[in-house]
Amino acid sequence: MTTIKTSPARPTIADVAEKAGVSIATVSRVLNATAMVDEETALRVRLAVEALDYRPHAAARTLASRKTDTLGLLLPEISGAFFQPLLRGVETAASEAGYDLLVHTTRNPNTRGMPRRPLAEHNTDGLLVFTDSLDARELSRLSNTGFPAVLLYQTPPSGIDLPVVTIENKNGARRIVDHLIEVHGCRRILFLRGPQGHEDSGWREQGYCESLQAHNIPLDSSLITGGGFNRHEARQALAQLLDKGLAFDAVFAGADDAAVGVLLALRQAGRRVPDEIALVGFDDQEFASTMLPLLTTVRAPTEQVGLEAVRVLVRLIRKQPVQPRWVLPTELIIRESCGCHSH
Repeated sequence: MTTIKTSPARPTIADVAEKAGVSIATVSRVLNATAMVDEETALRVRLAVEALDYRPHAAARTLASRKTDTLGLLLPEISGAFFQPLLRGVETAASEAGYDLLVHTTRNPNTRGMPRRPLAEHNTDGLLVFTDSLDARELSRLSNTGFPAVLLYQTPPSGIDLPVVTIENKNGARRIVDHLIEVHGCRRILFLRGPQGHEDSGWREQGYCESLQAHNIPLDSSLITGGGFNRHEARQALAQLLDKGLAFDAVFAGADDAAVGVLLALRQAGRRVPDEIALVGFDDQEFASTMLPLLTTVRAPTEQVGLEAVRVLVRLIRKQPVQPRWVLPTELIIRESCGCHSH
């Protein structure tokens, strides 16, 4: 009968501790240089490591040193054209800084049975958190433990000290509504909100209201409705309003994606843009300059937000100082859908 030679079991950190006559924690401290250990004890540990030919497991070493060379990005979903430039910016800056990128969507129904923290300290060196991706309790935990995290498009709840990278919303929205009123004589401007509680949407609505007020146009709540920042919801919302016979001469879709839905609903109802109804958006997505008519909108530096957020996160990881709030500017882009000739 032939006996199969088995390779001897790989020595563990417990074996080293036993041989050196110290605790596992002491061995860990010596190997990872995480705390002072007196010289005689440290020498006993090193001799035991050598005698046993102990090699720390790479994954265990990563956990101990807490360095993964990976950044995490948490998003509620990846849908619509909005996320493409954002991801491009994040990816570019992460690879320039020498980091891999892990992306996780929190609204995925398949992840319900998964652990509550698919991305955190155990597999990343820092997190980028898009609005609505984590609850206040988890944001508070990240802030309290000092784990590097940067918020995207979301001011931290009060008492939570995390930096935010966002865009200027209110003035951009105000300028585009001013344009509809002053250049095109619009008086009944429909505004399509974004998702419930969305910070960008709140600021855009404020810009819309301020413009109406500045032009002495009374605010009509029937002209504010939900559009979810997406074409399907916007199309349905507009079709319903058209069925009800609501009168309006312009639509400010809270986002370009919603503007596409508005255009489809108006076409279906036989209403011409911009001849009968002016249409404007927000974001300046890549398709805005190719759709017919070309979309008048507010250009938001979405890719730049991704780049900037990674740079802030890398500074946090390196324990360098960062400012608490970065607000990137927006600009008005005049094309044809408002009734102007394209610039």
